[in-house]
Amino acid sequence: MGIKNRLLLDLKTSMKNKNNVAKNTIQMVRAKILQVEKDKCIELDDNDITNIIIKEVKDRKMAKEDFAKGNRFDLISQTDCEISVLERYLPKQLTKYEVEEIVVGLYNELEDKSIGSLIKAAKAKIGAGSDGKTISEVVKEVIGG
Repeated sequence: MGIKNRLLLDLKTSMKNKNNVAKNTIQMVRAKILQVEKDKCIELDDNDITNIIIKEVKDRKMAKEDFAKGNRFDLISQTDCEISVLERYLPKQLTKYEVEEIVVGLYNELEDKSIGSLIKAAKAKIGAGSDGKTISEVVKEVIGG
């Protein structure tokens, strides 16, 4: 079952269970998907939808930092709930150790040992299994930069 169908089923379930946070979060993601599809006149696949969800999670994590600065703990709590709803649709996230194993393997395989080429290769291999920040940090640790 594709992510779009899971979102629709989960939306119905959240409405039945009167889970407003899940309902609103899923509706927001579905609206973003629909907007992109209408703007580009295409139908998004699961990979494209995953990228939209990753961006939404990243935006919420950044917003949490702002909420913390403003002592808005109510908004931090709500944002954490939204993030947990969104993360249900993402692939399992690799641990830092797992990312490091992949990066070390790539480092040994690649002829070009520059930070840029290693980050690019790692992102291509790991995909949505880890965020870019973690990959970048691990690459810099491995290279020693």
